[in-house]
Amino acid sequence: MFSEWHMILLLIIVFLLFGGKKLPELARGVGEAMKEFKKASREADEIARGGGSSTPSSTPSAPSPQQPGNISKN
Repeated sequence: MFSEWHMILLLIIVFLLFGGKKLPELARGVGEAMKEFKKASREADEIARGGGSSTPSSTPSAPSPQQPGNISKN
């Protein structure tokens, strides 16, 4: 879909828009965001698998569902 020329042109446009001083800051911000996303993704996978986390979370855990025979009627 994209050729080498498309990528080169895109990089030139980005460089012209943001300048040489802003590009390292932008790259650093994108890198930190990716790191946080991966960390959150890993934690969500652990929770989904039932492993949980070794550190206590600030959100309370959901109550476990009752067995069908233990349902009380009012």
